[in-house]
Amino acid sequence: MGYLMAQNLRAKIPATDTLIVRDVNERATSRFVEETRQAAQKSGLADDAMKVEVAQSAREVAEQSTVMITSLPEPEHVKDVFYSVMKHGDLPALSEERLFIDTSTIDPASSKEIANAIHTTRTGRFVDAPMSGGVVGARAGTLSFMFGASSQSGQLIERVRSVLSLMGKKAWHLGPPGAGVSGKLANNYILAINNIATAEAMNLGIRWGLDPKALAEMINTSTGRCWPMEVNNPVPGVVETAPASRGYEGGFGVSLMSKDLRLAITAAKESGTPLALAGKAREVYNAVEQEHRGKDFSVVYKWLQDESK
Repeated sequence: MGYLMAQNLRAKIPATDTLIVRDVNERATSRFVEETRQAAQKSGLADDAMKVEVAQSAREVAEQSTVMITSLPEPEHVKDVFYSVMKHGDLPALSEERLFIDTSTIDPASSKEIANAIHTTRTGRFVDAPMSGGVVGARAGTLSFMFGASSQSGQLIERVRSVLSLMGKKAWHLGPPGAGVSGKLANNYILAINNIATAEAMNLGIRWGLDPKALAEMINTSTGRCWPMEVNNPVPGVVETAPASRGYEGGFGVSLMSKDLRLAITAAKESGTPLALAGKAREVYNAVEQEHRGKDFSVVYKWLQDESK
C-alpha cells in the first residue's frame, strides 16, 4: 500500500519538490528510486525533477519534511516510529506547522496516545487517516480516507484534505484525533463479515449448480450487493482484476484483516458495545490465516471449499 501511495505522491507533487522515503525493505526502496528515475527520463524532465531521497530513519524523514506520511502494520510499529522521531529532541523549525499523517489502521487508544505525545511536545500536528480501497485503490489513486483532527482549525482540515487528495478521491473528516481509526475499524468490521458471507453465498450457489458469474451479476444488482461481491469477488475468474483470479496474491492480506477484526473487537469491549457476529468471524479468520498466510482475505472461499472435502 505504501509503495503505491508513494508513487502517486511523487507523480502529483510539484516536480521540483523532493520526496523522502524510508522503508525497512531496502529492496523495495531501491526499486522505487529506480522506477522514479526511469519515469522522469521517459517524461523528458530535467535531472533535478521528480527527486527521491532515501532516509536512514524516521527521524531523518521528519527532520527534512513539512509533511510526513506513515503506513505501518501494527500499533507497536506506529509507536516505535513516532517515539523514535520525538526522543532526540526538537525538530528543525519550519515556516509552517509540521504535519504527521498516519494512514495505518490501529486501535483508537494507541492513536490518541501518539497524538497527545506529538501535540504535548509541540513536535507538530498528528492526524490519524486510515484508508479504504485496498491495493487496487492505492494503485489508481482512488483511496477513501477517514481522518481524525481538531476541527478548531478549518485551515488544518483543508490542508489534510489537500495532501490526502494526492493519493485518493475522498477524505472524510470524522471528528477529533482518534475518530479516523474508529471509523475505519467500524468499516472493516462490516467488510470482515461481508467477505465471509460472500464466500459462503458463492459457494452455496455454485453447489446448487448456478453459474458463478451469473450469480454475482444478479446479486450485484440486488440487495446482497457489497464490495467483496462486486470488486473483490472470492471465486476465481468472476472478476478478472480480483486477487482470487491470480491465486489470491496481492490485495488485502488475511493477516491484516484478522488484525483489524481483533482491534475492532478490543475497541468494542472497551466501549461496552456488543458484537454478535465477531466471535465466529474471528474463529474463521484465525483458521484461514493459519492455512493461507500471505494471501488476500478473500481466500476464505478456498478455505470453505477445503473444509467441506
